[in-house]
Amino acid sequence: MRIAQVLQNPGEDEAHIVQQQFQRVLFSVQRQQQQQSLPEVSSALAHFIKILTAQQDWLFHCYRVPGLPRTNNALEQYFGSAKRYERRVSGQKSASPSLVIRGYVRLVAAVATRKGMIRPQDLQPTKVEQWRAVRQKLERRQEIRRLQSRFRRTPQACLAQLEADWDKLILPP
Repeated sequence: MRIAQVLQNPGEDEAHIVQQQFQRVLFSVQRQQQQQSLPEVSSALAHFIKILTAQQDWLFHCYRVPGLPRTNNALEQYFGSAKRYERRVSGQKSASPSLVIRGYVRLVAAVATRKGMIRPQDLQPTKVEQWRAVRQKLERRQEIRRLQSRFRRTPQACLAQLEADWDKLILPP
């Protein structure tokens, strides 16, 4: 299909060029849909056009970011190799529980180390406010995880504390 050929981008064109080519092909598909005499085919094309139009903003992101895989399968392979590497390094059969808390940061670090040697100056944050926001988000996630384990250990005490906190919020002093 012509849409697949455009999205493969064999000429390694920039994102805006691929998007223009995509718009032209999508317009021709819309014309075909309007001229279609079979209602089943026409409704299928209408649905296809609707989905492509809704996802259009995300379709071209991979052309703007160098090295970003273009398909879900390639992206899954990318994440799968990072998880496999994590398991190999840790010696565990399954992914580390810390992957839930710090996964997105660790994944970026794993990918960056594969690309080449990391120098100490590469580790220094350039945008301190963004770094602080990421740290704060990681700490919140870790706190939520810690509270979950506390509930598993002593559910009755945890529920009693939640009820007491709830009463303080609802009842006026």
